[in-house]
Amino acid sequence: MPPADATPDPTTRSTDESPVTVFWRPACGFSSGLLRALDRAGLDHRRRNIWEDPDAAATVRSVADGTETVPTVLVGDRALVNPSSEDVLAAVAEVAPEHLPEGWEPRQPSAVGRAVHRMFGG
Repeated sequence: MPPADATPDPTTRSTDESPVTVFWRPACGFSSGLLRALDRAGLDHRRRNIWEDPDAAATVRSVADGTETVPTVLVGDRALVNPSSEDVLAAVAEVAPEHLPEGWEPRQPSAVGRAVHRMFGG
């Protein structure tokens, strides 16, 4: 496994037809982790390095309260700032379900999660 700050391979699971765009930067462990998780899940996506693409950096600032927080993901018109892979896949399920990886199922809440939901609603 590459180190957390390794530069992600920009060609892995990258496709122009995908409604998912991941904005990332080199040496960001959160970006690397999300990209690896999306690759493992089999989700096709585009990648835009905010250090090499000023328009990508501007897009991130426009949806992240003026900061360049990465990873930031656009799923269609929906912006997710520093999401988990499950957050991204759930957004794809709502916005563009035809782009979900074959066989993907949403993660079910744990016993603790179900108990909290029963106690506090939601």
